[in-house]
Amino acid sequence: MQIELIKLMPRFAVVKINNDGFYENSSQAEIFINYRFYKKTSLVINYIDKIKPGEDITLTVRFNDVEESISFTVPMEFVTLNVKKFGAVGDGVNDDTVYFQSAVMACPKNSRIFVPKGIYRIRNIFLKSNITIELSEDAVLLADNERYNHPVFPGMIESYDGKSEYNLGTWEGNPLPMFAGIITGLDVENVTICGKGVIDGNASHDDWWYDEKTMRGAFRPRLLFLSSCENIFVCGVTFRNSPSWTIHPYFSEDITFAGINIQNPSDSPNTDGIDVESCKNVNITGVKFTLGDDCIALKSCKIYMGRKYGLPSENIDISHCLMENGHGAVTVGSEMSAGVRNVKVSSCIFSNTDRGLRIKTRRGRGDKAVIDNITFSHINMNSVKTPFVVNCFYFCDPDGRTSYVQNRDPLPVDERTPSVKELCFEDINCTDTHFAVAYFHGLPERKIEKISMKNIYVDFDKNALKGYPAMLCGVEEMCKRGIYANNIEKLLLENVTVKGYNGDKYELYNIDDFMED
Repeated sequence: MQIELIKLMPRFAVVKINNDGFYENSSQAEIFINYRFYKKTSLVINYIDKIKPGEDITLTVRFNDVEESISFTVPMEFVTLNVKKFGAVGDGVNDDTVYFQSAVMACPKNSRIFVPKGIYRIRNIFLKSNITIELSEDAVLLADNERYNHPVFPGMIESYDGKSEYNLGTWEGNPLPMFAGIITGLDVENVTICGKGVIDGNASHDDWWYDEKTMRGAFRPRLLFLSSCENIFVCGVTFRNSPSWTIHPYFSEDITFAGINIQNPSDSPNTDGIDVESCKNVNITGVKFTLGDDCIALKSCKIYMGRKYGLPSENIDISHCLMENGHGAVTVGSEMSAGVRNVKVSSCIFSNTDRGLRIKTRRGRGDKAVIDNITFSHINMNSVKTPFVVNCFYFCDPDGRTSYVQNRDPLPVDERTPSVKELCFEDINCTDTHFAVAYFHGLPERKIEKISMKNIYVDFDKNALKGYPAMLCGVEEMCKRGIYANNIEKLLLENVTVKGYNGDKYELYNIDDFMED
């Protein structure tokens, strides 16, 4: 057993309790605070409240007859501001936006905004630096679903010098007008959002999810939008019913999401869980995803923003998460014209997603669109239709089905040509698979440099479904297929076990160096 203090604040701690678990340990642990029973839990990542500023704490964890303790002193807090003291009602009827925003603006450094039990109807809340917002259990921030009650962020505003520009709105990698996030942070730092409460986007097929591809006024808002922010910590809270992408850190750094829940209906459009775009130093741990699109998507804009700013998404650590019912568990791309690199995914469970790892790129993303050093290890996948997908012919966007993008013949390598370098998969167990073990299809003119698979076990559902393993033109439906690999420089397979497949275990084309052990 291992206990690790991940985060300590004046009112809470985030503690990792690892007894060789993924999202959960195999059995429950008992937690004691100063030798008084606190709760039972099987979770690896735990949000611990009911501690006070300045208090000396001994936290003890007991697994059966094994005990381990850590001790710490809770940091001090200056003041707490209760939103109800500012006029918020929390009755689910009255608009509490101005009262909530007043508490935010009045909050001094090293202080807390406290949201007690109640349903607080809000439009948009704008964060400021050096504050903590805590939502108590049974506190709900319920968003207004009338779109024209929300401010519009213009996509790009030209400066008076005629050279610079200010980007506010963004939609799928381009600087386009969007409605402000329900919770929005612009150029803020040292912000914590915590607690056992709920942030509810209140979206449905009668409003935000209706005719979702049409821009009406502006593109749909995020539930939490963080632009040019630094040192943000989000923990404990449940996010649900988002109008579009649920959490979207954008051009930001040093961001942590720990022990939160993201819940969107399976038929809700584009309600990705966490979309990391042109960010660095991001930690996602102990998060449960149940939603209508990709659970985690790693991006770095489309060609204009990618070329102009050249900011990749990099140094991203994802661990101890449960990803359910999404299109992809962890997706890279397709909007990543500045690249994605140094990504580690470990000790996670993927359940009933269409794909496990999902890399999406295509010609036109540009020569800065480099995907490199992506590592998946110690992953359990259950009922994932295709566990491993690398698709360099992704067909979405208006030009996605053009001959330039979809041509399978080698084309000239130029400034439009993306690349996929090194991918590593180790110690992964996949049960009840459906379509195929893996579908790897690189560009013929710039092959995937290296894929290594080590200690991989895959079996198929006896009643496996048939379907398309990836989104590209010309691919056929598959059922119980093995590893399809095309246009790869080096493919290394070590201790790869596949049971119950139809046809050939390996379908290999245009592989320069294939090694199997």
